[in-house]
Amino acid sequence: QAEISQGRLEALLNFQTMIADLTGMPLANASLLDEGTAAAEAMIMLYNARPRTMVKANTNRFLVSRDAFPQTIEILKIRAASLGIDLIITNRDHFDFNEKVFGCLIQYPDQKGEIINFSGLVAKDKDHKIPIAVAADLLSLTMLVPPGEWGADVVFGSAQRFGVPLGYGGPHAAYFATTEIYKRNI
Repeated sequence: QAEISQGRLEALLNFQTMIADLTGMPLANASLLDEGTAAAEAMIMLYNARPRTMVKANTNRFLVSRDAFPQTIEILKIRAASLGIDLIITNRDHFDFNEKVFGCLIQYPDQKGEIINFSGLVAKDKDHKIPIAVAADLLSLTMLVPPGEWGADVVFGSAQRFGVPLGYGGPHAAYFATTEIYKRNI
C-alpha cells in the first residue's frame, strides 16, 4: 500500500536526518548491517576513492587504532585480506602517516570508554591529506563534540544504543555518514 511505503520512507528520512545532526556530517545513508560491516564499508570506500596518483603508487595501507572494538578489527582483517589492503593495527599515537597510507580509523569513545580529543591527530592527518574514519557511539554524540566538527571524513557505528532491535536474530543496524566529497562513493 502507498501509505505504508510513504511511512517507511519518512521514517528512513528521519533516521538519516538524525544521523547527520548527531555526527556533524552532511550525508547519511539509511542503515547498514552492523558496526563492523560499516567499518569495512568505510575502509573500502576510502580505498576505492584514492586519487589516481595513490592508485599508481599502490598505496594500500589502512591504519586502525588498536582501541577499536575487537569485532570491528576482525571484520576489517577479513575484508582487507580479500582486497590486498595492508591493515596496520597500532596505537593511535603511533600512526605513521606516510605516502603508503590511504586512510585511518579511530574509535570515539574507545573500547575502554575513554574520550579522547582527536583534534591534534586529525590536524596531523589532514596535513598528509589522509581521510579519517571514526567509529562513534551514537548516544554519546548527544553529549560529545560530533566528529564532523573536528574534521572526520566518515562516521559510522551501531544504532542499537537508540533501541534499534536485532534484525530477525541478526546484528544491530548500523549507521554511516560522510562528507560531500564521497557522495558518489557511499
